[in-house]
Amino acid sequence: MKIAAIIPARLKSARFPNKVLLPIHGLPMIEHVRRRALMCASLSEVIVATCDEEIAVVVRGNGGRVIMTSDSHLNGTTRIAEAVTHVDCTHVLLLQGDEPLLLPRHVEALVRAVAAEPGVGAWNLIGELEEEIELDRHSFVKCAITVPHQILYCFRRSPNYSDFETQKKFVRKMLGVVAYSKDFLLKLTSLSASPIEKAESIEQMRIIENGFGLSYVEVAPALPSINEPTELQEVLDCLAADSEQQALLNALSFS
Repeated sequence: MKIAAIIPARLKSARFPNKVLLPIHGLPMIEHVRRRALMCASLSEVIVATCDEEIAVVVRGNGGRVIMTSDSHLNGTTRIAEAVTHVDCTHVLLLQGDEPLLLPRHVEALVRAVAAEPGVGAWNLIGELEEEIELDRHSFVKCAITVPHQILYCFRRSPNYSDFETQKKFVRKMLGVVAYSKDFLLKLTSLSASPIEKAESIEQMRIIENGFGLSYVEVAPALPSINEPTELQEVLDCLAADSEQQALLNALSFS
């Protein structure tokens, strides 16, 4: 089994254009993600998939591998599906380029789950919500879960009636780390975009709406990503206050 990581990236983000090149402690955001992924020994390689030459120049200038893709992709899933046709692997990890706090140990947890059940088509990392306000923050996706390890549905604003303490038992934050078997990914992206996927801009809903299973691996802590400009300060605060993040930041500076 060979598991490659692919980071889809483009400059024309609807909510935060050019964010993947946003400098954070002297490094473009995408380099924070790529270098943290390189710390995972179980990955066969780490690749950036992009349609933008400006991103490619930055990544190649830092010694990274880039696969150029079409500029017509509407989400990261279809972009990595195009890229993975050029990669020798059995499984692929989609690592969103706006996850600069990515923890290598979280990636390794997902890899272990894939290795234990290589026949599963798709996995997503998830984590706990901390505050009730997160239920209705549209900038990131939440999900309802069941045992054993299945995601039932995904949403941006909570459709649930129960109070927050009850919802915390079955609602989780979805993180920007998804694993696919290569065959399943290519099958999935051959299908048309599904109704809820399009209406809610949640690409994982194509899996659920077509009747496939979406498994999960729960990790802690559920760290913030940068989907909108207002979320940058939250990430900077975490980098300043968290000892694990500080150690990784120091390691990145020498990678």
